[in-house]
Amino acid sequence: MQGEEILGKIIATSGDEFYTPMPKDYKPGKTKYVVVTGSVISGIGKGTISSTLCKLLQDRGLEVEPIKLEAYLNVDAGTLNPFRHGEVFVLDDGTETDLDLGTYERMLDKNLGKDNFVTSGRIYANIIEKERAGKYLGRDVQFIPHVTGEIKKVLRDLAVKTKADAIVIEIGGTVGDYENMFALEALRELHYEEGHGNVCFINITYILQPKTLGEQKSKAAQLGIKRMIELGIQPDIIVCRSESKLHDSIRKKISLNVNVPLENVFGVNDVSNIYSLPLALRKTGFDEAVLDVVGLNKRFKTNGNKVIREWNKKTSVHGKAQPLAVAIAGKYTGCADTYISILKALEHCSFKLNRKVKVKWVDTTELEARDVKKALSDVDGVIIPGGFGIRGIEGKVAVAKYCRENDIPYLGLCLGFQVALIEIARDKLGLKEANSTEFEPKTPHPVIDILPEQKKIEGLGGNMRLGGKDVELKPGTIAAKIHDNEKTIRRRFRHRFECNPEYIEQFEKAGVVFSGKAPGQPIMQVLELPKHCFFMASQFHPEFTSRPLHPDELFLEFARACEKK
Repeated sequence: MQGEEILGKIIATSGDEFYTPMPKDYKPGKTKYVVVTGSVISGIGKGTISSTLCKLLQDRGLEVEPIKLEAYLNVDAGTLNPFRHGEVFVLDDGTETDLDLGTYERMLDKNLGKDNFVTSGRIYANIIEKERAGKYLGRDVQFIPHVTGEIKKVLRDLAVKTKADAIVIEIGGTVGDYENMFALEALRELHYEEGHGNVCFINITYILQPKTLGEQKSKAAQLGIKRMIELGIQPDIIVCRSESKLHDSIRKKISLNVNVPLENVFGVNDVSNIYSLPLALRKTGFDEAVLDVVGLNKRFKTNGNKVIREWNKKTSVHGKAQPLAVAIAGKYTGCADTYISILKALEHCSFKLNRKVKVKWVDTTELEARDVKKALSDVDGVIIPGGFGIRGIEGKVAVAKYCRENDIPYLGLCLGFQVALIEIARDKLGLKEANSTEFEPKTPHPVIDILPEQKKIEGLGGNMRLGGKDVELKPGTIAAKIHDNEKTIRRRFRHRFECNPEYIEQFEKAGVVFSGKAPGQPIMQVLELPKHCFFMASQFHPEFTSRPLHPDELFLEFARACEKK
């Protein structure tokens, strides 16, 4: 029985056991679903594998749409600690997501939106809102069928809205987590409802290789996959992540013990450049196997891998490339994922310039002014990234001062923009107690402050300027020049505090050029010091829109300045 026949027997009413809300104009079978789950441990690259699959399907001519179903109860990722969960990535529509959405955008070279990221918290919030409005007609609201029904509706809404040939669904966490069990149950139901050949399950597992033994072990992977089977989901394809190349004996053990054909068990070992994965996985037949499960292998053919090979060439550093040393001065330096988009933006520049970027982490939490020279003695340039809170601020101010006074390339991002202004106000304007009201509410010189219109907005995440917004560039400035003299660019923001308009004139008299601002408003968004080798900062986050073949202009100009040093 295929999807349309099954769904025809399901009554989508609030009081029915088969409660399955269905979007208008939805046609079963028109969109295929590929579900990517994890087992054994988290953090093994589900997002990377999923985005690579999206790239491979896109290369074949499919309209593909990714979505991540996160297990946690937060409505979005905006309030998560970067140490625990990595950076908060901001989409153009202002949705705060986890870092995997950045991986999807960079791989597919397309902007995603709120429909591509859904948390359990958002699902539950929708259900509670409906229940309070009496939408369930007095029925007791349950995980099955209401929570699972809401999850399936999110996926089908995305299918209708995007008209995608395939939707790649990444499930956060690992099989066996209590948090994602209802998402997995919803996808089991989706498979039942859509019918055979319309849903493909991929499990990404990890093959342990204890150093004391020196050999790969598959038992943990087997148990993790069997846990998935116990939940009623038989995986169609297994991807085995490992440090070294997967042994054939391990593939055979996995195949035999979890009922997956040997040709559908793939190995992916660690690589230094994730952009090489599309070509590597294409050679194994990975995307061919996925399309075979959902019956699209004959419809979407490859074009001789020409485009993927060209992509692979352009996203690599070739030959004996010279190193470029860049310091990232922040307070989350113990977790690289916190600044993953910055690292990727630098990587994109390395492809363009054919330089090997080496990052030096500088923790500003305990950094004293007298120690800055030593900390920056072996770098070609410095980035001060975004962030919130007072910890490490004075260290960042000291770094900005040293870069300005010693002609070291400086790129400030969001908080780095504010730090630069605080330092200049103290040193060049003579306002020794200048500060941001975020760090010192009673400062006599609030050069950084929440603007009046922001103060009226309630809620921790609500009073931030979030998402893509236009930036008006001042003609004749460095910012205008590096952006091909465009009058307006669009970039993504995530901040509460701004340059206080009352101090703009003083800053300009001291030599600061505000080369970017909000159209029609005195909200400064780009600053530069023209006499410096490179001293620029933006209130927005250029790293969020940098792409492998199109590095962000600010980052690229910064990298070129580092080259000259």
